[in-house]
Amino acid sequence: MIIARRSFLGFIGLGLAGGTVGPDYLKPDVTTPEMFRYQINTGKAYANESWWQLFSDRVLHRLVNQSLAQNWDITIATARVEEAAGVLITRGAPLYPQVGYNGLGQRERLSNKLPGATTSISPNPQSLYEPLFTASWEIDLWGRIRRQQQAAEANLLGAEEARRGVILTLASAVATTYFKLRALDAQLSISKETLANYAKLKNLFGERFRYGQVSEVVVAQITAQYENIAASIPLIEQEIAKTENALSILVGDYPHGISRGASFAGIRLPKVPSDLPSDMLRQRPDIAQAEQELIAANARIGAAMAQYYPQLSLTGSLGYASGALSNLLTGPAGVWAIAGTLAGPIFDAGAIKGQVQATEAQKQAALANYVKTIHIAFQEMSDSLIGYQKSLESLAARNRAIKALQTTVRLSFLKFEEGQESYTTVLTAENDLYSAQLEAINTRFRAFASLVDLYKAMGGGWTLNVGPDPSLASSPKQATKTAKQATGG
Repeated sequence: MIIARRSFLGFIGLGLAGGTVGPDYLKPDVTTPEMFRYQINTGKAYANESWWQLFSDRVLHRLVNQSLAQNWDITIATARVEEAAGVLITRGAPLYPQVGYNGLGQRERLSNKLPGATTSISPNPQSLYEPLFTASWEIDLWGRIRRQQQAAEANLLGAEEARRGVILTLASAVATTYFKLRALDAQLSISKETLANYAKLKNLFGERFRYGQVSEVVVAQITAQYENIAASIPLIEQEIAKTENALSILVGDYPHGISRGASFAGIRLPKVPSDLPSDMLRQRPDIAQAEQELIAANARIGAAMAQYYPQLSLTGSLGYASGALSNLLTGPAGVWAIAGTLAGPIFDAGAIKGQVQATEAQKQAALANYVKTIHIAFQEMSDSLIGYQKSLESLAARNRAIKALQTTVRLSFLKFEEGQESYTTVLTAENDLYSAQLEAINTRFRAFASLVDLYKAMGGGWTLNVGPDPSLASSPKQATKTAKQATGG
């Protein structure tokens, strides 16, 4: 009896000591380069700032903040964080005793003609009243519950990193879409300006044709060029409307017109961060999320392995039982019970082994995904750096080409007026100038897009404390609702 009692207490002591089976998590040693390819050694690092403010466009700043306050994807991601937090509480609850209650009120009549009975049952029918407090506690001897809790905690942290990733992606999408809108505005302005110039030329040469100073061919050439430009304007206006609609959805609203800030040429193009250490990529949400998935997979191995070992549970109850309500709370009506259960597998046809094998495979997949995510991060960073650098070089060359083409247009027109060149030469130069102006705008947009991609590839350290701004909601009703959500009201 003494030996049994000591063994029982020993099991409890072992459970309270906190032993766990399965591998403890060790951070993988992933070799990474110290610097990025195409490192640019000018500028200032902006990793911990709200980077969209660096473009000095108040409308862009407002749109990004409005999207953070109202976008549905952030609402969904936040709800998933709350879901993961609830799962963590559920997984950790079995570490503590569970106390409950139940009550029974029963009236029952039995047959007086039971087989073998010599006397009738008295009294019949019978009553039974039984209020009880119950308690149970599974002693976590081998750490199964703790491993499940570790996995749930990692899932919670992973959900939070996923939310950060949504914030980073959303801010980048708003900025890129806004820059696309401003680039289309600039193209529309150039097209209308060019159309107006062709309209003047068409009127001018129409008058000259009537007086026999130029041939009908020249008038037809100018008219054709005028109509080609006129046909391109509605297409640009269509793209502007679609881009406004896309931007409206990103900020959590129905499609509507978007106000404009600085002109496209006036939007500041910040210098890129300089001498960026490769370690800063570890702040990227996707890398942090991948590591949390690896931690969770590692913990699930221990939870599966713990099923090989016996589980010890303690249960108990305390209350009263009586056949009459008048005697229910008297001393003789008191009842109590306490029990310990020790259960473990003997033969399960490989069920536990299969679970362990599955969790180990899941860990290998999570590890591969973690390493892959790091490699992709370096690729995206290098792509963004080279994209930004080469876009600036291309933009500078296109600006030089525009100046040269403007000179070509002016000189070819003078030669046409002097009769030394045909008007075809003038049209060719004007077409080249118009195309170069449009392409210069596209190149400037690519520079902005590459810079946004660069900030996104850096990991968004500036988004750590970003949250809804109720003052930027689209209506007082929405502002009130957003404020309540932000404060938990």
